[in-house]
Amino acid sequence: MESCQPRNRCCFISRRGPRRGRRPLDVWPALGQNRAPRWARTAEQTRPCRLFMTRGNRNEDRERAWRASRDTKLETIPNCEACTKPSTEEVKGWSQSFDKLMKNPAGRNVFREFLRTEYSEENMLFWLACEELKSECNKHAIDEKARVIYEDYISILSPKEVSLDSRVREGINRKMQEPSSHTFDDAQLQIYTLMHRDSYPRFLNSAIYRSLLQSVSRSSSES
Repeated sequence: MESCQPRNRCCFISRRGPRRGRRPLDVWPALGQNRAPRWARTAEQTRPCRLFMTRGNRNEDRERAWRASRDTKLETIPNCEACTKPSTEEVKGWSQSFDKLMKNPAGRNVFREFLRTEYSEENMLFWLACEELKSECNKHAIDEKARVIYEDYISILSPKEVSLDSRVREGINRKMQEPSSHTFDDAQLQIYTLMHRDSYPRFLNSAIYRSLLQSVSRSSSES
């Protein structure tokens, strides 16, 4: 006995696809589907979107450009302190004490290079600016340098703002009414402690420090 339902082959199409051939693309809207199922699409339809491929290429180009610029920046750091080439004893001494590292101009330059790779170079720049301010005696120069330090490293609008707690910030805001050579002493100590506890251990294990230590050791052994 034949079924009372009309013979409509479209109702019996499996999701795995028809047994013979593929239906034309214009048939699927007539069947109530906005687009052909994945198994019924042609090779042209399943081809990766050119827009996404272009975006992917752009992202790769940007990453290559960023790496190239980063490597270039590491080669030379602007406004480095003038210093002589450190000896093997000096470089080894940097691993024994953070104070020895910070008291040595060559050590500060190498540590600053490492901080640059961690995007925290502003900590060293702020510390150096405070040291320069403390050596200033002229009142007008002190006022000007204190204002520059505040705008560059304390202001929340600055891209080089250092990380300070609210107590230290409030103290700086009060002292800025009458700036002195010691206006930023508390902030300088806090940043010094931050570099000592946070960045210094990673610096000793970094490729920058290890390669320098190997270089000076090789030079001393050859001589």
